[in-house]
Amino acid sequence: MRVFGLIGFPLSHSFSKRFFAEKFLREGIADTVYENFPLTDISLFPDLLKANKALCGLNVTIPYKQDVIPFLDDYNEVVKGTGACNCIRIEAGETFGFNTDVAGFQQSLTPKLAPHHTRALILGRGGAARAVAYALTSMGIGFRYVVRKRLADDDALLYQELTSAIIKAHPLIINTTPIGMYPDIDAFPAIPYEFISSRHYLYDLIYNPEKTAFLEKGEKQGAAIQNGMPMLIIQAEESWKIWNS
Repeated sequence: MRVFGLIGFPLSHSFSKRFFAEKFLREGIADTVYENFPLTDISLFPDLLKANKALCGLNVTIPYKQDVIPFLDDYNEVVKGTGACNCIRIEAGETFGFNTDVAGFQQSLTPKLAPHHTRALILGRGGAARAVAYALTSMGIGFRYVVRKRLADDDALLYQELTSAIIKAHPLIINTTPIGMYPDIDAFPAIPYEFISSRHYLYDLIYNPEKTAFLEKGEKQGAAIQNGMPMLIIQAEESWKIWNS
């Protein structure tokens, strides 16, 4: 029996277990299971590996995409570039880190991307935001982070600093925070939505609910919108390829 799974905390929001269960059934993949492994602290990661010798691969979600890296035996260049890992391959007890969020985001962003979407605002600065930044850089799209608290020598914007001119200059806005995720579905990032126009493209990495308050507000202003479900599917399939390569 091969075992794969997801680490993070909490995991009540995740669709990964259902996605892989349906995939295994649909494709006739036998002797394989995908389980949730909620860890209240990343320090419990080594114990998880010791207690589950059949583990062949793991996905990593909030809040451990950055914190898990010191526990890995090795990781690829994308993890080094993003400072975030969301996929782990386990071979002979050794752990190898990858980041499939980059491919998932880039491929799911492109279909609605217009030529004028050359500047972006990234809401948040966690592990998912780093993957988004890495992807945007590779696509030649400039960006600035929007955060609640600025660090020293930081060019990030604070939410309260967002003006009409800034919103207009950044027609691509990506929410990488968990604000608006189920069950807190009425919450939304505090940006000035009144300045959003039909030239904007709002992308939310959240996939539950299907249409967050962030996306609803953008849609009402005429913006193109996209949730994180396509990204989830792409990055999950990329993980599967890595685990079986």
